[in-house]
Amino acid sequence: NSALNVFLFKDPSSEEQFLCSICLEVFSEPVTTPCGHNFCKRCISQHWNHSRSCSCPLCKEVFTIRPKLKKNTLLSECHLQPHLTVSGLKRHQLMEPVDDLENRMCPTHQRPLELFCNTDQSCVCTMCVLLKHKNHQYESLEEACERRRSSLQKTVAQRQDMVEQRRLKVQKIRAALDQSQTEADRETQQMVKVFRDIMESVQRCLDHHLEVIKQTQTKHKERAEALIQQLQQEMCELEKSSTEAQQLSLSTDPLHVLQRCPALPPAGLKDWSSVSFEPQTCEGSAARALSELETSLSQEFKQLTSTLDLRRVQQFAVDVTLDTDTAHPYLVLSENLKQVHCGDVKKKLPDSTQRFDRCACVLGKQSFSSGRFYFEVQVKGKTNWDLGVAQESVKRKGQITYSPTHGYWTIRLRKRDQYSASVDPPVALTLWPGLVSFYDVDSANLIYSFTDCRTNSAPLIITDVQTDRL
Repeated sequence: NSALNVFLFKDPSSEEQFLCSICLEVFSEPVTTPCGHNFCKRCISQHWNHSRSCSCPLCKEVFTIRPKLKKNTLLSECHLQPHLTVSGLKRHQLMEPVDDLENRMCPTHQRPLELFCNTDQSCVCTMCVLLKHKNHQYESLEEACERRRSSLQKTVAQRQDMVEQRRLKVQKIRAALDQSQTEADRETQQMVKVFRDIMESVQRCLDHHLEVIKQTQTKHKERAEALIQQLQQEMCELEKSSTEAQQLSLSTDPLHVLQRCPALPPAGLKDWSSVSFEPQTCEGSAARALSELETSLSQEFKQLTSTLDLRRVQQFAVDVTLDTDTAHPYLVLSENLKQVHCGDVKKKLPDSTQRFDRCACVLGKQSFSSGRFYFEVQVKGKTNWDLGVAQESVKRKGQITYSPTHGYWTIRLRKRDQYSASVDPPVALTLWPGLVSFYDVDSANLIYSFTDCRTNSAPLIITDVQTDRL
């Protein structure tokens, strides 16, 4: 192929030397056959795929075995070299090999898309600029890409922010779903337990009354059997005596008859005329059982309802500590701020607007303005105390009246057993419906509920009127 090589170097600026003899286009991946001729790899491969034998399209040399085509690196370098040396070709834009070269060519003029028309927002070639896009605003692809890249970065940031918002929404939905499932499972367990307890109560009541009927019938049967046994014994004695009397009546000896004649009636016989045995009736047993069951279930329902109400609010448990800034100077708070009792010495404390100065009170550190909350206060064994919730804006100086009108919802104990509520008229704490309820946790009984509670926030308030610890 020396002739071809000489031709290549005679006029390196001409692109005709790089034309494939099959497609008559510039070589695409030039390869060389064993006979020395050059073709596009795709062209010669398709030519052989559609031919019965593998032969050179130029010299017609036949190859018995399909040759393994190798890239013609010299031809590729010769095609590239003029673009680096010839002044007319230096203006050509070189690029890395791409798979979608057709998409980078103008479909109208078959020239590379090198410019971006801002007027029509499309990529164009140099011929488009002179013809169809004349007088339009255009710039290089690099400049347009840089502007578009800046816009894309903002778009990416916006999309990421939208993705984050949706991710948080997904988290909230999943959390709500998990909470719903948790509550459903808890309610299911409680419902199963409640109905199982009710069924056990009904079964116990049924077993009890069946046992009562059984025992009553057993006693009745035992008495009947005892009477029957006694009667049968006397019957045997009477039959024996009757037989003896019959035989004696047949005797011909007068002396023998007179000496052996039995007493009438025989001695030891019971007078049965006053003895009676009537059928034992169970009439009314079912009605009595139902009445007793109704009473029992009514009490149990009341207890179960209180227990369920308490369990329901216990899921909203919060940790409440005492606020030292509100405590009266006579009150002594524990280190963990969980206990308070009235001391003997008045401490010297800053007289802030938050502190009670006359009534021995202290508020909780935590305050709540919405939602449901539950906390427990241990008052077992204490003889005198006030306990409740209060608005954050309550009066703290001077004499205080504990009533809902003044922002206090409290219950109190006096003289060990005198309980009362501060009503004028109208702890589980449910703020959103305006309800404040007090429960005895040990018995699960509702002590008292305040309704129509006005809220701004509701700290825990403990009033210690004696030296008992709370």
